Amino acid sequence: MASLGILAVVVACKPKAEVPAQFAEAETEVNIYPDYKDVVVPPNIAPLNFIVCDSIATAYVVQFKGNGKGLLTAAADDAVVKIDTTEWRSLLMGNKGSDISVDVYAKRPDGWIHFKPYKIGVAEEPIDAFLSYRLIEPGYELYRQLGIYQRNLTTFEEKPIYENNREYDNNNNHCVNCHNYRMNSTESMLFHVRSNHGGTIIIQNGKAHKIQLKDSTIIASGVYPSWHPTANLVAFSTNKTGQAFHLYHLEKVEVLDAQSDLLLYDVTNNEVGHIIRTSDDLETFPCWSPDGRTLYYCSASVKHLIDPIVPDSLVSQHLILKYDSIRYNLMSIPFDPKTNSFGSPRIEINAAEEEKSISVPRVSPDGRYVLYTKGDYGQFHIWHKSSDLWVKDLEKDTCYALAASNSPDVDSFHSWSSNGRWFVFSSRRMDGNYTRPYISYFDKQGRAHKAFVLPQEDPEWNILLLKSYNVPELSKDAVLISPKELHQCIYETEGEQAAYKANPTAVVNLDGTTGATQKVEGEGTSSDRLKN
Repeated sequence: MASLGILAVVVACKPKAEVPAQFAEAETEVNIYPDYKDVVVPPNIAPLNFIVCDSIATAYVVQFKGNGKGLLTAAADDAVVKIDTTEWRSLLMGNKGSDISVDVYAKRPDGWIHFKPYKIGVAEEPIDAFLSYRLIEPGYELYRQLGIYQRNLTTFEEKPIYENNREYDNNNNHCVNCHNYRMNSTESMLFHVRSNHGGTIIIQNGKAHKIQLKDSTIIASGVYPSWHPTANLVAFSTNKTGQAFHLYHLEKVEVLDAQSDLLLYDVTNNEVGHIIRTSDDLETFPCWSPDGRTLYYCSASVKHLIDPIVPDSLVSQHLILKYDSIRYNLMSIPFDPKTNSFGSPRIEINAAEEEKSISVPRVSPDGRYVLYTKGDYGQFHIWHKSSDLWVKDLEKDTCYALAASNSPDVDSFHSWSSNGRWFVFSSRRMDGNYTRPYISYFDKQGRAHKAFVLPQEDPEWNILLLKSYNVPELSKDAVLISPKELHQCIYETEGEQAAYKANPTAVVNLDGTTGATQKVEGEGTSSDRLKN
């Protein structure tokens, strides 16, 4: 691998790209970074540039072969294999639905060797062309140099959607988070601004405006969002969130809620009301089904964890001490878009019974699968090494792990492509500290295939970038509103206060005697009903 510590710029002399006339067959597979061996890729993905990890070789030739289409490239002693974009596109399009064989040759002091070839499968279905994410330093003191960006997956082009102050400025310091799109389209999008200039930024029809979701009955502002697929509505969680830092633990931080409810926001009328408001349960991560008739979410019962003599002001500190006993189930609640009314909550997966916890449900575009993360406890799985990707097949009523995509480290926040054949998720598998976006193929049989990291023009960038990719969201189109327009909206407007409108069908339980826990429907039999 090329050295990371040398600051001087060295221009390597790239050898001629030709298969060596003589070579020895190696008994081993080639070691490359990133690991792009035996993956399935979209036919519109950018080149999978990589580094050959061979400490004694001085030159390299790589040959891609398949269905009458081939590609030959070479690298010098820097070991970086950069593939011509035009040739790569032609290669992929000519091999849709089939495999490409990759042969790597390395020149060592005693001559050329040929490693055992590996394959790259090319799917028929493309991936949505754009991936949005937040780039954030894994520190907790300042909001500096934080932004939301969009990457064109067919190229290496990255553009800022919005960046906050590049240098620390106490008067203007703010965070941006939770960017979200309706049905993989940027025509309707939103994100939050926290601290100075705070509010929720709604973008529709190319225009941005700021709103404030505040009311004496609402715990805090809206947090995790989900756009309704057809109506101009957004479901939000509202969370009273705290964090604690481990002194002796592989996981550095624990983020948990002391309170959380669900809200429904009417964008057209600028009205907000509760979907669920409880004192004994924590509801979070709402997600609409594609038909808009079901809202999925996660819920944890914490009544049994809190001593009745603990005053409300100390509940947060009390729960922090029991962080590894908080476990979330996957829930659903029916919705009638004609009347904006909700039915009774239902348990979809009782993870607490198996001493597990579910987070971030996302429904596939065809409505058949719910993709979620499952870990040992809690809901902030982006720091939990036990976190893995699972799906529930709603048609067969079965759940299973996506073993080909998972790793021994964190695998968490995820987003479907609009055709349901791809998903992107966050993983810390590379070094245990920084999240990187990984892409996985989800075939028509409901199987996930080996995941691969976001391709970079310089493959070392995934090592050198000292920021985490956060909240990867796929979209079919690019965000067109400019950072300048968003800056004006954030800095120059206070935000319109949403009117609170009580929802008569909301699930309400504030006295601990009636409400969500008692109204929940079972998973088919009474023995499966949620217990206090």
